[in-house]
Amino acid sequence: MPGAIHAEGLVKTFGDVRALDGVDLDVPEGTVLGLLGPNGAGKTTAVRVLTTLLRPDSGHAVVAGIDVLRRPNDVRRSIGLSGQFAAVDEYLTGRENLRMVGQLYQMSARRAKARADELLERFHLADAADRTTKTYSGGMRRRLDLAAALVVSPPVMFMDEPTTGLDPRNRQQLWSIIEELVAGGTTLLLTTQYLEEADHLAHDIAVVDRGSVIARGTADELKARTGGERVEVVVHRQDDVATARTVLGGFGKAGAVTGDAAVTVAEHTRRLTVPVTGGAKLLAEAIRELDARGIEIDDIGLRRPTLDDVFLSLTGHAAEEADDQGRDTTSGPGDRAEGTAS
Repeated sequence: MPGAIHAEGLVKTFGDVRALDGVDLDVPEGTVLGLLGPNGAGKTTAVRVLTTLLRPDSGHAVVAGIDVLRRPNDVRRSIGLSGQFAAVDEYLTGRENLRMVGQLYQMSARRAKARADELLERFHLADAADRTTKTYSGGMRRRLDLAAALVVSPPVMFMDEPTTGLDPRNRQQLWSIIEELVAGGTTLLLTTQYLEEADHLAHDIAVVDRGSVIARGTADELKARTGGERVEVVVHRQDDVATARTVLGGFGKAGAVTGDAAVTVAEHTRRLTVPVTGGAKLLAEAIRELDARGIEIDDIGLRRPTLDDVFLSLTGHAAEEADDQGRDTTSGPGDRAEGTAS
């Protein structure tokens, strides 16, 4: 039986750019799917199709049991959307923003007021409720944007990179709120560039690159696939980098694309990193071999993979700085437009 969010064969092109290339997704009710990928992978395009903001060139999607293409208005009544950028009116207060959203959903004035007060408390914004939102910090605006997406208590939520740019404290607060929502039965599709975030929140993760789902599984399964651990070494002398690279290459796990143990080298910091399997025992062996070669070490340790580690293993390249239409993401009307749909 299809989940609360179900998509088959979604295709969307923008000129010569194939933003979605046959995407299949399924999110069971009451769970979180983390859609993980670099800028330009197709994450935001997928969200915009599933939330009726874009019409796919081909494919089929159902959200909350409703056909996205045939009954878009009904889908909109059943979902909440928090976009990449907080879409709040900066000249209204926090309370006024939430009341306005409630009334746009045709709530009575009394019900909209009560719901606004409830959400302001829940999102720790009650003390700032009567300040204009242009005085809010980035984290406060993000929390208000998420509150606005929940005014009608939707059974299905879409969050497009909700914590990008937030400091660790605000990120942790949003994580707690998201966990409460899911514990209450909400189904969530979450896009993110942070493996740590997907690891913390998602029951399942779909990795997207160049418009296609290239891997799916739990965070632990993806990390194991990319080499569940990394040996990271900082050598004392620049002249030892080449020898250390050869040594570590002998301990590394072969990459999914190249078939070789890819040792990443940061020349200016003399830091070398290689995916491995074997844990502490292998680390001890590597230390002995480096010592036997007369290589002095400033630092060495095991760490978990990062997002770039995952992408280097799965695709052979790191995260790219381009949006879903192939544009640079530093600025531009395409970015702002994507943030106005919350």
